[in-house]
Amino acid sequence: MISIVGVGNAASCIAQKFVSVKNYKVYQLNDKVERHTKYKRKIKSFGNPEEYENNIPDLKKFFSGIVDRVQVFIVGSSMSSNYSLGILEQLKNKQIEVFYIKPDSELLTGIPKLVDKVVFSVLQEYARSGLLKSLTVISNELLENHLGSVPIKKYYDTLNDSIFSTIHYLNFFEYNEPEIGMVSKPLDVCRIRTIGLLNMKNLQEKWLFELDMDRDICYYMCINREKLENDGALHKRLVDMLKQKPRNAFRKISYAIYETEYEDFGFCVALTNVVQQYA
Repeated sequence: MISIVGVGNAASCIAQKFVSVKNYKVYQLNDKVERHTKYKRKIKSFGNPEEYENNIPDLKKFFSGIVDRVQVFIVGSSMSSNYSLGILEQLKNKQIEVFYIKPDSELLTGIPKLVDKVVFSVLQEYARSGLLKSLTVISNELLENHLGSVPIKKYYDTLNDSIFSTIHYLNFFEYNEPEIGMVSKPLDVCRIRTIGLLNMKNLQEKWLFELDMDRDICYYMCINREKLENDGALHKRLVDMLKQKPRNAFRKISYAIYETEYEDFGFCVALTNVVQQYA
C-alpha cells in the first residue's frame, strides 16, 4: 500500500488518477474541497507566499491513517506549493517520495517564478539531507514534447494520465520480480531523480527533465509475452544496446525485463546527487 498526497488543485488532479487502483490511499488538499472527508481537506488560498507559510494547516488527524510509504505531488509555481514544506514536516516520520511537476519557467514571471525557484531549491536540499527518500522532477514542457499532439481542451488531463501511468508502472516494478535482469541499488546520496520514456526499438530515452550529471540509470522494459517466449535473440539485442550507453566508474547502468500482454514499452530512471540549477 502506498499513500498518495496531492498538494493544491493541480496536484490533486494528478493524485485523483490513483483512486482507481486499490493499492493506493489518496489524500487531496486543495481549496476546491467543499467539505472535509477522510481523504479530502480544504486548504485556504492567499495572496502572497508569506501568508501560506504563516497558515500551515494542522494535518495530524487528517494523516492519522497514512501508511509509511508516501508519494507527494507538488506542482511548481502554484501558490499552494508554499504549503508543501510545512506539510512535509508533518510527514517526516514516513518514507517520503516527492514528485515535483515543473512548469515552463521561461513563461513564468513575478511571484509564481519566485515560488517555483524557492520550492525547487529547498526540496533538493531536503532530498540531499535525507529528509526525503527521493525527489523526482518532471517537466510539463518536455512531457508535452514527447507526447506530441495534445489538444488544449484535454491538455492537463492528458499530461496527468501520462504522469499517473508512468509512476504507477514504476511502483509496480518495485513490487514484482522481473523475468530477467536486476535493477542495482543506487548510492544513498543519489536522491534527485527524473524519469524517461523509452523507445523500445533502439532504447533511446525521452527524458522528462534534463538532469545534470546522472550517476545511475535504470531501464525497465516491458516485453510482449509471445516475444519473450519465442525470440531467442531478444535478450542479447537488448543487452548489446545497453552496452553502447556511456558508462564509467561514476555512471552505472542496470536493467530489468517484465512481461506484458500489450505492445512493448519501457521507462528509465536517472538519479544523481548533484543539485540541479534553476533554469
